[in-house]
Amino acid sequence: MKIEHVAMYVKNLERARNFFMEYFGARSNDGYYNESKKFRSYFLTFEDGARLELMNHPEICDEEKQMRMSGFIHLAFSVGSKEKVDSLTERLRADGFQVASGPRTTGDGYYESCILDPEGNQIEITV
Repeated sequence: MKIEHVAMYVKNLERARNFFMEYFGARSNDGYYNESKKFRSYFLTFEDGARLELMNHPEICDEEKQMRMSGFIHLAFSVGSKEKVDSLTERLRADGFQVASGPRTTGDGYYESCILDPEGNQIEITV
């Protein structure tokens, strides 16, 4: 068994789609729109086949995000090396994204950083 995809609602669908395409190499489908429900989505596919569905609806509610809260808390991307963690983290920082932590080696041995995407979601970058 495998996880088929993960989905997240976003306020700005195009900005979120472009973020994952530019920084994490996602490929996007052409999108879906259900006019009667005012629902839009894109499926993004990553190099290893993992998929992320980005969804938008005009009536989504958006509570302030906290670094530690129950539920799904972050997406983690493996980039292959410490050097790639460092370079992608610095690229994102230079492009104005908030680096929440790292790069660092965690107590359980992971080398990682954590940035906030355009909507404030935590994105881990690890080896």
